[in-house]
Parts: sequence; structure tokens; C-alpha cells
Amino acid sequence: MAVYGIDLGTTYSCIASIDDVGRPTVLRNLEGTDTTPSVVYFESGDNVVVGATAKDTAVLAPDQVVSLIKRDMGREVTREIHGFDYTPEELSAFILLKLATDARTTTGEEARDVVVTVPAYFGAAERDATRKAGRIAGLNVIDIVSEPIAAAITYGVLNPEQDRTILVYDLGGGTFDTTIIALRGGHIEVVCTDGDHELGGADWDSRLVEYLAERFRAEHPEAGDPLDDKQTEQQLRRDAEDAKKSLTTRTTHTVRVMHDGRAAAIEVTREKLEELTKDLLDRTIEITGRTLSTAAEKGVDDYDDLVLVGGSTKMPVVASRLETELGLSPRLQDPDLAVAKGAALYAFEETYRRLLAAGEQDQAEEMAGRAGLSEEQQRQIAGRQIKTVASHAFGIVVVDRETSAEHVAHLVHANDELPAAKTEDFFTVYDDQTSADIRVMEQAGSVESGELIDNTEIATGAVRIPKGKKAGWPIEVTFSLDSSGLLHVTAVEKETGERLELKVDVGGMSEEEVERSRTALSRVKVS
Repeated sequence: MAVYGIDLGTTYSCIASIDDVGRPTVLRNLEGTDTTPSVVYFESGDNVVVGATAKDTAVLAPDQVVSLIKRDMGREVTREIHGFDYTPEELSAFILLKLATDARTTTGEEARDVVVTVPAYFGAAERDATRKAGRIAGLNVIDIVSEPIAAAITYGVLNPEQDRTILVYDLGGGTFDTTIIALRGGHIEVVCTDGDHELGGADWDSRLVEYLAERFRAEHPEAGDPLDDKQTEQQLRRDAEDAKKSLTTRTTHTVRVMHDGRAAAIEVTREKLEELTKDLLDRTIEITGRTLSTAAEKGVDDYDDLVLVGGSTKMPVVASRLETELGLSPRLQDPDLAVAKGAALYAFEETYRRLLAAGEQDQAEEMAGRAGLSEEQQRQIAGRQIKTVASHAFGIVVVDRETSAEHVAHLVHANDELPAAKTEDFFTVYDDQTSADIRVMEQAGSVESGELIDNTEIATGAVRIPKGKKAGWPIEVTFSLDSSGLLHVTAVEKETGERLELKVDVGGMSEEEVERSRTALSRVKVS
């Protein structure tokens, strides 16, 4: 059976599979490129275009084009286009469908069983939304895997005999993660992770856009602000991205800005770009330092490699600054494609192990045979373990009996090893209380905090209390966070056995809405 790995990126996405000699290979799209812009153009209500053409059309029809949708995953927001409201899950589903359709055309096989990657710092809501996007696209999402883990799998498979401790610095188009991973005996263990899913190459582009607009206004003050015109703004964004990419190999690049019949040729130097974006790079360094401190608390303070992943790490200043700060020589690890390749390896290995566990030996051997794997490689895959950690803390709202003040008591903490399970007794606050509210909270900020404002409510329910009970009656609460970062919560009143099973349907689409969207999307032509 064919399985695939998908890097669903903020600015670019790609899909990979395992070839007939066991190597992960990125499948080119119908336009002939390895990566597909994560941009969706609605030509009409029933015709959607994804990729390079959509990106080009953004200049001409900005109101009909959606980009950077990954930053909205897990949020209850919609985009109105042609009179229809589209959720982030639905918009992401169009991108996934484009990748799967092109892969089927390339290989001749149905691309249905997939592993999709997400930033390590994505929480429960974003991971849940990503899984639902896959289902809306008609895909069977085998698992959701963190991007640095996928990159580490690629690294580990390429260096199978080496035990290494690596720091993965992943700066993509829209998200940033830094993760410390130990490779031991072929096994992969995440020590800790941190990040910011609203920090990436798109922010470098935005700084350049602002600079270009400012320079144009200074040269043509009578022409008005080019950012007030949507078409001009979209063109500036294209030009800014091109300039940023050019400045990875050149020291100067000239952008021609046109607006309101005026034109300005604006020279941008690499030095100027670095000056405009220094605080953005500073933020990545700060987060990396925080990650190193967390690892040190876990007894890890010596590193063999600093691996750079994500297209934005091609900027020369990234490597030079990290080498200065950390004293490690950075290695570019196939920055654009490593995540998709690792996801494909993970999809293959996970499916192979599941077939063996289910007693489907013949199917597992056929799968291994198609990939040209030796008996030794099969043995390694069957025994490989991947251990990861929680990206956020999770807890419930509790009330101080004396002051009635509310705060969050966390049961699972950021960087706890997964799967994680914690059971704790909580107690009623008042005499004759008839029910206890269970409000499940997820850490919202970069640091764990008991303040409600620093957490996001992701599920709620109530457990009935038997009549006549005094304050202090116990309720047993269990949090179980699986290796994909998906949370399951139960609360039990022990005398009656009253049990609350909280399905953490975190802020996005309901199951019914997912099925309706899947049906509706099947009628839309996606190319």
C-alpha cells in the first residue's frame, strides 16, 4: 500500500513518498516544481485553483485569493469569498487535495493514506484542525507529526549508525520552532521544544513591504500610500519575497515599485534587510536560548549538530548569527524538503509497524518489498521508537475556597514526555453542590501560567454530585495526551460512578460540519 508524507506549510507545501529503493522522494506537482505555494484562488464558487497560478492571481484579484491560512488553524474564523464562508480547515483541505491529486497523477496510485506535519508548537486546537482538514479533503490521516521530528527522522535515516544530540532550528514561511532531539541506537527522542507559530519568513517579507512603501511615499508624496491599494500591496509582497530570496546569494537587489502612475526604483541591500528584521531574528534566538535552558534542566547540555530546516534558514545571517551565539556550525538539512521526506518515512514506518501488530505479515512484507528494503532495514523499522513531548501545558480551572478566585491547575506540563497521563482528585467548593464544572484549559502564552488570561478554554462539561454532600467532595480527573498531541479528559464522581468523557473538540469544526464540508468540497473542481 502506498502512503505519503505531507508538509502543509504556511507559504509552501509538498508531498513525498518512499521510492522503490527505500528512499524518501518528493513528488513534483503538475507545474513541475517540488513545492506548491499554499495559496488558494476562487475563480468561482465551484472552481478553485491552488498553487503558483493562485499566487500570481493575487495581484489581479486579491479579494478572491487566500494565503497564510495556516496561521488561522484552530481559530473560529472564516473568509468570505463569492458569498460563501470558508473555515481554515476547508481552505487547508483545498491545498491538501491539490497535493494528493497531483501525486496520484504522477504515480498512478491513489494518494489517500497520509501523515501531515505541523509546527512543534502547535497546540491541541491547531492539530485537531489539521486532522479535520485532511478528512475534508477525503484523506485518511494516519497521524499528525511535528515538523522538527519529521526533519530528525530524515536526518536519522541518513545517519543510522550515529548517536547524536541535535538542535533543530526550523524557520519556515510562517512558523518557527526550535527542538532538541536525541538520536540513540536508531531511536528518536524529543528532549524539549519551543516556538512561535506566528513568526516566519512572511514577517521578513512584511518588513520589506513596509520599507518599500515608505521609500515610495518619500519619493512620490503626492501619489498616496501604495498599501492602500490591494493590488499594489499584493505586488509589493511578491516583489518583497523575490528580493529576500535574491539577497540570500546577492548583496543588492532593486525593486521597481509602481503606484498611481508613478514609479520608483528602490535598491535594497542585504545589510538593510538584516537591519529591518533584526528584532525578528532576535526573537528566534531568544526562543532557542529558552529551549537550551529547558534541555539543561533535563541534563542535556552538549550538542553534536545544529540542523537548519525551513526555507527561511537560507538567509546567510541566520547561520552566521547562530554560529556566533551557540558556537555550533549550522548544517542546512535539505531545508525545503526535509520535513515532507521525514513525514513520508514516518508514514511508511508507522503503517509497516501497524500491519505487523495486526498480524498482517504478508501485507507488511509486500510493502517492504515494493520499497526494496533489506531484512536488516525491516528489522530497524520494526524496532524504531519515536518519543516526543507536549508542546503546551493543559489543566482545569479551580476555585480558591476562601477567596473564590479562579486559576488554572495544570496536570500536563510543556515538555512532559508523551504519551502523558495524569490523574488527580479535585474537590467541590460549596455544601450541597449539585454539579462540578470541568473547564479544560491549554497554555496560550510562551510560558506556563496559572492565570486564566494566559490560557485558552478548549473544552467544558459538568459532573453531577450526589445530593447532600459537604464541600470538599472529591472528583477524580484524568488527562491523557497521546503522542500526536491530542487530549482526552475524563472526570469521575466515585460514589455513583457518574462519568464525564470530554471529547476535546477544540474550537474548530464539529464532526457534522466536517462531513458536510467533505460532501460540499467533493463538488468543487480543484486544480
